[in-house]
This record gives sequence, structure tokens and C-alpha cells, in this order.
Amino acid sequence: MKKITRFFWFCSGAHIETLRKYPIEHNKYVGIGATIFFTALFASLSGGYAMYFVFNGSPFAVGVAILFGMIWGLAIFNMDRYIVSSINKEGTTKQQIIQASPRILLAIMIGIVISRPLELKIFDKEIRQKLKTAYLKGQHRRIDTLQKTYNDKYAMELAKNRDLKRQRDSLETDINKSRAQLNEEVFGEKNDQTSGIVGYGTYAKQKQGVLQEKEDRLKTVMGDMTQMDDFLSRRKDYEGLSNIRLFNSHELDSLSNIAGFSDRNWALNQLTYNENGTRDLETYLAISFIGWLFILFECLPVFVKLMSPKGPYDVAIGKVSDANIYHAEKERERDMQVTDQLYDHSLDTDVERRKKIITNQSEWDLGHHSYD
Repeated sequence: MKKITRFFWFCSGAHIETLRKYPIEHNKYVGIGATIFFTALFASLSGGYAMYFVFNGSPFAVGVAILFGMIWGLAIFNMDRYIVSSINKEGTTKQQIIQASPRILLAIMIGIVISRPLELKIFDKEIRQKLKTAYLKGQHRRIDTLQKTYNDKYAMELAKNRDLKRQRDSLETDINKSRAQLNEEVFGEKNDQTSGIVGYGTYAKQKQGVLQEKEDRLKTVMGDMTQMDDFLSRRKDYEGLSNIRLFNSHELDSLSNIAGFSDRNWALNQLTYNENGTRDLETYLAISFIGWLFILFECLPVFVKLMSPKGPYDVAIGKVSDANIYHAEKERERDMQVTDQLYDHSLDTDVERRKKIITNQSEWDLGHHSYD
């Protein structure tokens, strides 16, 4: 139990040797340290989950996720510990709030960052369904775009092909009528289009010739249609229109499984809107609640430190800080005095040495001059 208590004291950023002297403050800093620890734990899980989706499909995905989760959790732990330990209780309430404002903003940003991957996991089923719908709509739009491009690019050929089809239909209708009239002429049926004479006579031969011309024309049109259809089919293959098709359910499942963090984050945002573009209030509140819960959880250590009254530990820490500042100033004065004395001693030594050098040089010069 003592080890756990000491660990949470360390997490809170408290000076353990000073805190140990004031038992009334022990529980408060155990609570602050536990909050910081569990916030870092959630951040580690959140960061690891996010990185797992970044490397999803890779054999190193689990290892990278664990490594990044640990690093991210330690980074959040270090920032939270610094945020709480750097709040000075010696100032007024207003000064403390001003001092803590940047730290609260940082805590809000951290809460948003660590909550997002967990929101993605909580709404995983809904996100997958939204991604399937989006992928299917995207495939529809792609097919429509390719079809429109194909129709615009080969408008003349398509128009000619439609005209050939109309000619084919018209010729087939005329051929059927001409064949019927020929039969009526041969069998001697009397009407406005036949002579009423039985047998294959002059009128029957004329009708046979007209029928043959129409059949020859139909063969020519059918040949042109075949060539045009082959050309358009090759163009469809070239433009990629023949190979594209809508995704089936198995392909949609596979695409949603390998979707990256960006796609899943987009799908989560889309869950807060209805099909008509209006806000889906229930889903929006559910997602927002999770985010605000983590933001509050991240800000909680700062709020606890701000709301708690100044205790004996805070007073002791202030005095220790003053003592350390006073000690540092005295150390500075001592170092300055030592430096000054050393400099003065060095200066005196240099002066004496220079005097000796000048004296010896003068004596040598004087003796040498006398000899000359």
C-alpha cells in the first residue's frame, strides 16, 4: 500500500520528502496522482488504437501500436504531471486562474486528442455501415462520371449507331410487310397491294425484287452496326467503363475493414447528420458526451489543484522554494567573491612577475652598455 501511495505521489508531481511530513495532504495528492495516471493510461490505449489503424494490414501493426501507445501515454503523463505541479498556490485565486489558463487549454486539447480514437472504437459498427454506404455511392458516382465522359467523347459515334439501329428496325418492319405482300401475291389474295392472280407472275417478281433490295440494305446496315458496336466496345474497354462495376457485400466488408483513420474519422463526423443534411441530435450528443467526458477527465487534476485550499504542503513548498532561491543567491555571491579574489591574486601575481622581468632586463641592458 505504501508503494502505491508513493507511486501516486510521484504521479502528482509532489515533492515526496516534503509531502511526507504532512499526513493531512496525503489523500489529496494520491487522488491527483491517480487521476493523472489513469488519464495517461487512457491516452496510451487511445494512441495505440489510432496507430493500429494507421498500419492496419501490416505484420508490424500490433508492435507499432504498442510502442506508440506507450510513448504517447508517457508523453501525456509527463505533460499532465508538469501542468499540475507547476500551479503555484502562493498567489491569489485570480493569479492562480490566470496561471492555469494556458494549462487548461492544453488539457482540453489533450482530452480531444485522446478521446477521438476511443470514439471510433465505440461507434465502430455504425462507422462501418456509413463507410459501406459511402463507398457504394462513390462507385455509383464513378460509373456515372465515366459514362458521361464516354457519352460526351463519342457522341457522334453513338448517334450514328442509334441511327443505324433505327434503320435496322425500319427495314425489318418493311421486310416483314413486303414478305407478307409477296405471299399474298403468290397465293392470289386480292387487295390494294396485290393483283389477285395466283402464281409467281410479273407482280410477284417485282415484289420479290423489292424484298431483295430491302434485305440487301439490311445486311449492309447490320454490317455497319457490327463494326460500330465493335469500335464502341473497344472504346469502352479503353476508357475503363467495361471493367468497372458496383461493389458486392463481400467487397464492401473488406473495404470497411481496411479503412484508414482518416476515412473512419470522416464517417464518425457524418454520423451526426441525417440523410437530408440536418443534425442527428441523439448521435451528436452521444459522441459529444464521450469527448467532453475525456476533456473533463483531463482537466480534473488542474481543477482539483485550483479548488483545493492552500494546505500546509503548499506553504512548506513555498518556504522550501524561498530557501532554495536564497541559497542560490548566496551561492552566487560566494562564487562572485571567490572569482574576485582569484582575479585580484592573479593580477597581483602578474604584476610582480612583470616587475621582475622589467628589472632583470634593465640590469642586463645596463651591464651590456658598460662593457661596450
